[in-house]
Amino acid sequence: MTGNKNGKNKDANKDNEKIKHKEKLIERQKEASLVRKIVIICFLVIILTVAGATYATYKYVMNAIGPVDETDEEMITVEIPIGSTSTRIGSILEEEGIVSNGTMFRFYVRYKNEGHFQAGEYELARSMHMDEIIETLKEGVVYEDYALSFTIPEGRWLEEVFERIADETNLEEEDLIELVQDEEYIDSLIERYSILTDDILEEEIRWPLEGYLFPARYDFVDDEVTAEQVIEAMLDRTAAVLEVYAGDTGYSFHEIMTIASIIEGEARNDEEREVISGVVHNRLNINMALQMDPTVAYAHGEHLSRTSYEDLEIESPYNTYHVSGLPVGPINNPGEASIRTALQPANHNYLYFYHAEDGEIYLSESYSEHQQILEEHRD
Repeated sequence: MTGNKNGKNKDANKDNEKIKHKEKLIERQKEASLVRKIVIICFLVIILTVAGATYATYKYVMNAIGPVDETDEEMITVEIPIGSTSTRIGSILEEEGIVSNGTMFRFYVRYKNEGHFQAGEYELARSMHMDEIIETLKEGVVYEDYALSFTIPEGRWLEEVFERIADETNLEEEDLIELVQDEEYIDSLIERYSILTDDILEEEIRWPLEGYLFPARYDFVDDEVTAEQVIEAMLDRTAAVLEVYAGDTGYSFHEIMTIASIIEGEARNDEEREVISGVVHNRLNINMALQMDPTVAYAHGEHLSRTSYEDLEIESPYNTYHVSGLPVGPINNPGEASIRTALQPANHNYLYFYHAEDGEIYLSESYSEHQQILEEHRD
């Protein structure tokens, strides 16, 4: 009898254990199901939150770049002063109610790589899309009858810039030169313009504002201008271009303008600018001497038809055959294309280039390849 009881008890215990085990499994399955539900809910919440934020951002941006009021076609006269940056233009447009957000205008202009807005009076409406406003500011015919105009080509030295201004205006070259040598005036410009730093005060720099006098056409409504007006109009244009292209490059504005001036001195066309910029950046990245001939000419203070070995021996903070890295400052006044490519160089491994008389530019990655190219194309 005892044996039968023990057997029954064992069977009962096993059944109880099975029941408990099954209950635990059911409980775990419920817990796992609950966890899965929680995870799915959290995931959906995150997706909905991100989607909501994305949609809200999209709506905000679209509203900001869209018309302020599609139904309001009344034309409003808006004046854009000479030398206005995109930041200043955005503020004016916001003040006049043409755009809803001046800062968004500046960001949108930078995103679209737009610039060179014309100064003058415009008829704009609150029903205009931001793209329409930008095109109007670029293409509008304004100030048709200027009392005074002059044009500065790319790549000119400061002395040449002032000589041309003196030829086309009421100003004297000596007065312009005297002004840019006035330390008090230069200090005041540094305080006003973020693109100007104490780097331009380096003792060995020939002209503090070399590189910053933007080459372009300048128009004035008065038949007489001051030297300050002319210089500051040119600085405004440089600041506006840098505002469009400059980002976190690791280089200061002074270094950017110096690189741009070397590109301007070396490149024959826009296609070459990106390639030559890539060579300059590649050399700087490995601490290799730049050895650019235009810096030698600037060191001598005269344009050289051909750079001789004797020319290379001049000791100067501008001569990149002798100094490491960049010269002490810009060697001319570069245009927009050179500034842009200084900030956006071509991605390649070339360290050398040679301009042949046939008009072609020959690139090479090693000195031996470069020497071979020279032997093939030089007399």
